[in-house]
Amino acid sequence: MAQDYYELLGVGRTASPDDLKKAFRKLAMEHHPDRNQGNKDAEKKFKELNHAYDILKDPDKRAAYDRYGAAAFEGGHGPGGPGGFNTQGFDFGSVFGDIFDEMFNGGRTGRPRADMRGQDLRFNLEITLEQAYGGTEATVRVPSSVACEACQCPTCHGRGRIRAQQGFFTVERTCHTCHGAGQVIDKPCKICAGQGRVRREKTLKVNIPAGVEDGTRIRLTGEGEAGTRGGPAGDLYVFLSVRRHALFEREGSDVHCRVPISMVQATLGSAIEVPTLDGKAARINVPAGAQGGHQFRLRGKGMPIMRSTQRGDMYIEINVETPTNLTAKQKELLKEFEKAGSKTSPEAEGFFTKVKEMFGGDD
Repeated sequence: MAQDYYELLGVGRTASPDDLKKAFRKLAMEHHPDRNQGNKDAEKKFKELNHAYDILKDPDKRAAYDRYGAAAFEGGHGPGGPGGFNTQGFDFGSVFGDIFDEMFNGGRTGRPRADMRGQDLRFNLEITLEQAYGGTEATVRVPSSVACEACQCPTCHGRGRIRAQQGFFTVERTCHTCHGAGQVIDKPCKICAGQGRVRREKTLKVNIPAGVEDGTRIRLTGEGEAGTRGGPAGDLYVFLSVRRHALFEREGSDVHCRVPISMVQATLGSAIEVPTLDGKAARINVPAGAQGGHQFRLRGKGMPIMRSTQRGDMYIEINVETPTNLTAKQKELLKEFEKAGSKTSPEAEGFFTKVKEMFGGDD
């Protein structure tokens, strides 16, 4: 009687696809022929594990197995049977390359992978604070390599392998035309000099969401260097830097702006208009006697918060300017003001009173 596939993989019948995959990976690595040279039992176990996982990972085949058992796949599809798996001509690397890359640090010992993933690329993009505030679509031009179409193998289209459907199974074999190279080079291609890749500059659109921060990384899948022998392309990573603004300073989702006002405006009070990142002016009422460093909070006028409908706040800090380049008349008026007034600078008066007390009063 055939062993139960779930029992073979060491999982229950309600195991999730992830649980099946984890169990299979663990057992397949343990019994892989490359780790058990000359061990026929390990080789047999490996084939049984492969067959069981191939059935259970497919929802339709798993449903058939749950209902009818192994009998649902009789007729030449069992391990070691007619039309099934045997070690002669069986390409472990091409079927399990993604799993055993982890075991052998990128490829099987003694045999290189037929396909190689292209390298990832990095592109540094500087944007303005306004673009970070509202979001934007940027156009970038990236020098990269793409697969040379002129010299790809016509049989496998540059993959180096051919796939064929046999019943429930997909069988993958080395391409008989290019013998796994992905290219047929009787004479070196004049376009790529036999390299299989050519240098080109790609123009890409990058969607930058509102609220991005300095250092944000955006990934464009498959826009990196072309792979070799039909391997997948790498990815492009766009790193954003936000240019320093002349008026605003960002702190997380909040924005700060320092606004200068005259001594008269601070003394008598006034209404002033201040800029905001949305391009509209906001009106602020400065109370009479306002001191330098006083802050006003504008709710919701800061930066958008990514993946949220909320926004930060904007803080306006007033800076009271001391008059400069005074005329003789203006200086005289200020002197008269100083003589006529009293208690117009309570903070200064209080400070010097404490100084006198510290040093013994009037003595």
